Amino acid sequence: MVATWTVEEEMTTMRQRSGAEMRKKLEWYDLMAMGVGGMLGAGVFVTTGTVAHQNSGPAVVLSYIVAGVSALLSAFCYTEFAVEMPVAGGAFSYLRITFGEFAGYFAGANLVLEYVLSNAAVARSFTSYFSNIFGVSNGDAWRIRAEGLADGYNMLDFPAVALVMLLTLCICRSTKESSVVNMAATLFHLLMFAFIIVAGFANGHFHNLTRPSGFAPYGAKGVFEGAAIVYFSYIGYDSVSTLAEEIKRPAQSLPLGVSGSVIIVSLVYCLVALSLCVLVPYDQISTSAAFSEAFKKSVGWRWGSNVVAVGAALGILTSLLVAMLGQARYLCVFGRAHLIPSWFARVHPKTGTPINATLCLGFCTAAIALFTELSIVLNMISIGTLVVFYVVANALIYHRHVHKGATKPLPTLAFLTLFSLSATGFALCWQLEKHGLWGLLTFGSLSVLLITAFKLTVPIVHHPKDWGVPLMPWFPAASIFLNVFLLSTLDRWSYARFGLWTIFLLFFYIFFSVHATHDAEASSKQDHATTMQDVHNKDVGVSTGRDDQCNSESRLE
Repeated sequence: MVATWTVEEEMTTMRQRSGAEMRKKLEWYDLMAMGVGGMLGAGVFVTTGTVAHQNSGPAVVLSYIVAGVSALLSAFCYTEFAVEMPVAGGAFSYLRITFGEFAGYFAGANLVLEYVLSNAAVARSFTSYFSNIFGVSNGDAWRIRAEGLADGYNMLDFPAVALVMLLTLCICRSTKESSVVNMAATLFHLLMFAFIIVAGFANGHFHNLTRPSGFAPYGAKGVFEGAAIVYFSYIGYDSVSTLAEEIKRPAQSLPLGVSGSVIIVSLVYCLVALSLCVLVPYDQISTSAAFSEAFKKSVGWRWGSNVVAVGAALGILTSLLVAMLGQARYLCVFGRAHLIPSWFARVHPKTGTPINATLCLGFCTAAIALFTELSIVLNMISIGTLVVFYVVANALIYHRHVHKGATKPLPTLAFLTLFSLSATGFALCWQLEKHGLWGLLTFGSLSVLLITAFKLTVPIVHHPKDWGVPLMPWFPAASIFLNVFLLSTLDRWSYARFGLWTIFLLFFYIFFSVHATHDAEASSKQDHATTMQDVHNKDVGVSTGRDDQCNSESRLE
C-alpha cells in the first residue's frame, strides 16, 4: 500500500505497458481550449441557477470567487507535478510517487467516480437546454417517466444517453480531432457568454441584486456552502493534466494550459453569474435552465432564449468531451498498474487512444445519465474532488521537502498533520451558530504560525527544473486550508455516500488490486531475470566456443 514508484519508472515502465504510444500532437492552445471548454459548460449552465436560488442568492458571485481561488491554487500543484512527470496518470501518478500505491489508487478512483457522475449530470442538463431550443420550457418534456422507480431515478433521459455515446465514439477515434471539435465549439461558446453578459447588464436592473432579501440572503455560510457546490464548475482543468503524455512541449504548454484556463474561466463565471442576478431576482431564477428562462421571462426575448440554449448546449458538449478524455486516461493508467484488469490499459495502435477504457466509462456514464437526477450527484461530485485536491496539495509539500533515503519525513508529516487539524478546527468553529469568533482567530493564527515555522525550519530539497509553484509552501498550504474549509460545508448525506464509496474501494483493493499488482510485479521481475539469464548463457556459450576454437588452433600448431 505504501510502496512508491520513481518518476523514471512512471515515465518508462508504466507507459510501455499500454503497448502502443499515445501520440504527441497537442500544443498549448489545445490545452487552453480544453481547459476553458471543459469548465465553462458544466459551471454556468448546471450549477449557477441552483446555487443562486437555494444557497447564495446574488452572492453566488462571491461563491465563484472563493471556488476559483481554491481551484487556481490546486491548479498550481497539478501543473508542477505534470511538468516534471508528463504522463496520463494525473493525480494517481503524482500520489503514487509520493505517498504510495494506495493513496494514488484512492485519489484516482475518486476522480473516475467524479468524472462519471459529473458527466452524467451534465448530459442530463444538455437535454433541458436542447429542448429549450425548440421552445419547450419544461426540462422533463423529452424524458420518459418510468413507473415503479424511486423519485429522482424515474425520469429516463435517452437524449443524454445518445450524446454520451456519440462523444465516446469521437474520443475513441482521435484526441487531436476531438481537440479541434472542442476548439471550434469553445470559440462559439465564448461568443455566447459575451452575448449573455452584455445583454444581461443592458436589460437588467442592479436593484435586483438586493431583491427580495439583500445581496447575501443566506449570509456568509450560504456563500461558502455555494462555493463548495460550484467547485463542481471547475472540474476540467485536472483533465488537462491527464493529457500531458500527448503534449509536444509539456514544460511550456502545461502552465499556460492549466493555470491560464482557470483564470479565464473564473473571470467569465463571475461576470455571467452577476449578469444573471441583475436580470432576474434570485428567488425567480430557474434551477434547470436558468439563463434561457431568464431571457424569456425578464426580457421577453424568445429568440434570445433560443440563442442562449444553443450556446449552453454547445458548452455542455465541450465540457463532456474534455471530461470524458480525462476519465479514460485515469482508467488506462489503472490498467497499466494492474489495479484493474490490464485490458483497460490497451492503447489502439492506429488511433493512439485508450479505446477500451473510453468505451467502458462511456457506457457507465450513459447508464447513470439515463436514470439519475442532477441534484442527487452534485454534492457527491464536490466531496470527491475536494478530497483529491486536498491530498495533491499535501503531496506537493511532501515531494518538495522529503527525499527518500536522504531526509527524514517526520517533520514534514508532522506539519501536514498539525496544519490539517488546525484548518479543521477553523472550519468547525465557522459552523457554530455565532461563528465562534475566538476559535476562528485562534485556529487562523495557529495556521499562519505553523506555515511560518515550517518554512524557517525545514529546507526544500527538491527544486523543479522547468516550472514550480511560487511562494512555497504558502500556496499549497492555502489550497489545503481552503479545501478543508469547503469540505466542512457539505451535508451529511454527501459524507455518507462518500463513506460507502471509500469502503467499496478499500475492499476492492484488498481482495483484488493488491494481489494483481503484486503478481504482475513478481511476474515482471521473473521475466526480467529469465531474460538476463538467457543473455548470460548466450554470452557464456559464445565465450566457450571461442575458447574451443583457440584450443583447436593451438593443437594444429
